[in-house]
Amino acid sequence: MHRFCLILIVLLAGVLSVSAQAPRHYICYRTTGTTLDWQNIPWTEDFLDIEGTAKPNPLYRTRVKMQWDDTCLYILAELEEPHIRATLRQRDTIIFHDNDFEVFIDPDGDTHQYYEIEINALNTVMDLFMVKPYRNGGQAMINWDAKGLRTAVRFNGTLNNPADKDTSWTVEMAIPFRALAFYGRRSPVQDGSTWRINFSRVQWQMDIVEGQYVKRPHTPEYNWVWSPQGMINMHAPERWGYLQFSVQRPGVFKEPVTTAAVNELWDIYYRQKQYWEQHRSYAKNTEALGINSAAVIEGTTLQFSASIREAGYIIIINQEGKITSRHE
Repeated sequence: MHRFCLILIVLLAGVLSVSAQAPRHYICYRTTGTTLDWQNIPWTEDFLDIEGTAKPNPLYRTRVKMQWDDTCLYILAELEEPHIRATLRQRDTIIFHDNDFEVFIDPDGDTHQYYEIEINALNTVMDLFMVKPYRNGGQAMINWDAKGLRTAVRFNGTLNNPADKDTSWTVEMAIPFRALAFYGRRSPVQDGSTWRINFSRVQWQMDIVEGQYVKRPHTPEYNWVWSPQGMINMHAPERWGYLQFSVQRPGVFKEPVTTAAVNELWDIYYRQKQYWEQHRSYAKNTEALGINSAAVIEGTTLQFSASIREAGYIIIINQEGKITSRHE
């Protein structure tokens, strides 16, 4: 989903920190069978509006299940829908012009070099790679393909039939881990590995006019997501949910030990962006940003970095919002 321009408005309006709602998390269990059994796999929470609980609940339920093995991440999504409709058939066309289901994956959580996969009810796929978010000058590499991706769509109802009422449609995906190693090596997935991930559902408002579906004019689409972003922009990976891989059942989610430091650095990032709009240079210390922090800042006209030591790590953020960490 490429509706990203509102991030600039958000920054200029003085939003200085990440969404007040903590990112959701999901424990993804390893499957040992030769065929997938979804029966005992838990659902995620129901999707909410992209801006969070301050907005009305979605009209229709959406939820997801996940599991993994040595080769793939498996996803099952269920989308309630009274009128299943899709028109786009060409791969890598802009799928969110139809109602669609979207997956966003950042395996190492640095907010750069991440992946997006969109699919509609015709099983038409658009997949892309982002070197960095749009807000930082990134461009979508739509010519990237998730090699080995397998998808399937099923209907509880009929496709493109305005004369009846449908119940839902489901999406299944098998995403090979090797497809997510583009632009550098990734650590192998193992017990306890943690990714950042989110899911989005784009839903257009339709009317039935003379027996045909007609997109309601001058009416924006709904954006329903698993882990609310706090703004209308999916391309802020720091606000995505956590996906933690587990061999044991039941698993216990373990928040990354650097989470508090990372959140503090994101607060500094947003404050630095506002500071630059006012001064056309970045602040050189936290006092200039109006906060009391142990972070060390180096700032110039065009660049800054801020670092915090926590739990045996040094965590760093820069002016492009890239997070890096290393053991001390």
